Amino acid sequence: MSAPTSTSSARNLFIESKARLSDRIQINVSNTGSIAKQIVRGSRSNETLMHTARNFALQEYALENSETNLKRMQLLTNHLNLQLDNIQKSALVIQDVKEQLHQILS
Repeated sequence: MSAPTSTSSARNLFIESKARLSDRIQINVSNTGSIAKQIVRGSRSNETLMHTARNFALQEYALENSETNLKRMQLLTNHLNLQLDNIQKSALVIQDVKEQLHQILS
C-alpha cells in the first residue's frame, strides 16, 4: 500500500516543483519589466539594473536547481512505478502458490 502512496507523493512533489518553477519564471519576467521601466524613467537606473541583474542571476541558479530536482523526481517516480509493478507481480505469484498449496493439502 505504501508504494502507490509514495508514487502519488512523488507526483505531487513533481507537480509542485513545476508550479514553483513557473512562479520563478514569472518573477523573472516581472523583474525584466521593472528594469525597462526604470531605464525609461531614468531614475537610479544603474542601481536598479545591477540589483535586477543580480536577482536574475540568482533566479537562473534556482531554475537550474529546480530543473535538476525535477529530473531526479522523475527518476524516482519511474523507479517507484517499477517497484510497484514488481510487487503486483509478486502478489500474483503468492496467490498461485497459495492455491497450489491448498490443492496439495486437500
